[in-house]
Amino acid sequence: MDTIYITGHRNPDTDSIVSAMAYAALQNALGNRQYQAARLGQISDETQIVLDRFGFQPPRLIDNVRTQVRDLDYDTPPTLSAAATVSRGWQAMQGGNLSILPVANEDGTLYGTLSAGDVANYDITTVRNPRVEDIPVFNLISVLEGKLLHESEDAPDLVSGEVTIALPASRENLLFSSPDSVVICGDQPDMVQRALDLQVNCVIICQGEAPQELLERAGKTCVISTPIDAYQALRLIFHALPIARVCKNKDLVCFHLDDYIDDVQDAVLESRFRAYPILDEEEKVVGMLSRYHLLRPRRKRVVLVDHNEKSQSVTGLDQADILEIIDHHRLADIETKNPIHVRNEAVGSTNTIIAEMYQEKGLMPTAKMAGLMAAAIVSDTVMFKSPTCTQRDIDIANRMARIASVRLEDLGQAIFSAACGDDKTAEAMLKTDYKEFHIAGHNLAVSQITTMDSERLLKRLGEFLAVMAETREKRGLQSVVLMITDVLLEGTQLLFVGDEDTIRQAFGIKGEENYAFLPKIMSRKKQVIPMLSALWG
Repeated sequence: MDTIYITGHRNPDTDSIVSAMAYAALQNALGNRQYQAARLGQISDETQIVLDRFGFQPPRLIDNVRTQVRDLDYDTPPTLSAAATVSRGWQAMQGGNLSILPVANEDGTLYGTLSAGDVANYDITTVRNPRVEDIPVFNLISVLEGKLLHESEDAPDLVSGEVTIALPASRENLLFSSPDSVVICGDQPDMVQRALDLQVNCVIICQGEAPQELLERAGKTCVISTPIDAYQALRLIFHALPIARVCKNKDLVCFHLDDYIDDVQDAVLESRFRAYPILDEEEKVVGMLSRYHLLRPRRKRVVLVDHNEKSQSVTGLDQADILEIIDHHRLADIETKNPIHVRNEAVGSTNTIIAEMYQEKGLMPTAKMAGLMAAAIVSDTVMFKSPTCTQRDIDIANRMARIASVRLEDLGQAIFSAACGDDKTAEAMLKTDYKEFHIAGHNLAVSQITTMDSERLLKRLGEFLAVMAETREKRGLQSVVLMITDVLLEGTQLLFVGDEDTIRQAFGIKGEENYAFLPKIMSRKKQVIPMLSALWG
């Protein structure tokens, strides 16, 4: 069952993190266990306080949803041991209609690959050079479906020699004459006696047995009987060789489950192999990748919450299937390949929408989850003082607080006291709730810090402006804006670098300073972005 990732925006705030967690919990409660909450960035101090208060761990961190090898419907043929016989490998290929198999070491790591071409090339060489070296006796018995007729302390475990089919006694000049031989014969006691007298390495008796008195004189010779005919036995002896001596095990091209398809395609184009081994995180073989697997990759599936803008979403979104969007922001630039369910409502928090979805499904969130959702609504509506806040937000937050047996005032105090830590760098605070926007050809970033003590943060004005200027240059932005929103003052200290004249014009700021206090300005979504959009639009 493939995972469906539920993810908020980059540099996630509390509403974004909790939205993903709450919606995953809702889907799981409905029996859809493949839904999993995810996050695209580090947890802020504010969000961590909320998670700790209600006993939750942060969602899984992901950095992209690009298609990987693990997302492909790759083949999972049997992985053979390097010690297995060529016969076993050929049977596996024939049985599965396969042209290539992975070969592994004893610990499951890759040894090589065995292809039909490897077997064919080996067979051709045995026509001109009908000799075997160090074939395990057990391998011979297995491929010949035979039994060992003679076994002594001196009997060899490995068999070597030139393979000969014994001819009738009248053809003396064509008979075997060296002890370094593997002799194939039928129900021919004279041939068996001659072979044992010469002390050849191995005698294979096809469709027959040897008299007991002869076996008593076998000495070091390995004697095997088989029910198959001599011609079959001749070919199968060569197939008793361990795969390790036939397969390809040098200059291999292999891929890992976490490799991205873009990179795999480039590597495949530069090579000419028919298939490629796939390895897991422990370098163990898990399958084989062929070129046709790359034609129709199985995309990752995602649900977007608290955003619908590509620049704010997960990297590789164009390679994923978007199943659903739940948001409370303006409609932006995300495109989908198929019709999807979009729920976009004019409320102050995405969690307000998700809480209503719980009600619609006839489910009540757990006390801990309800507390988490109440905190997210308080955070995103700035304790209900943001112009984005609606009566629905207030009603839902109060309902969640009752379920969780918490006071909204206590949550607000804990949340908005988290932003002013002296141990945090200006860059860390800027990136806590940072979003980039592309409006009418203009690229800008707007970050927001919500606090109950903006004067304390303004003492670090120089640090903030320096970091903002550096961010603007690195990201290639025209403007960077920082909103230090004060809950108690019910307004925002607006810091800005870049297209300063435009920003001053948009908000009626006088003077040459790079900051100003804007009373009643609390919302990035409803007050800052629309003002700039109207100016540039």
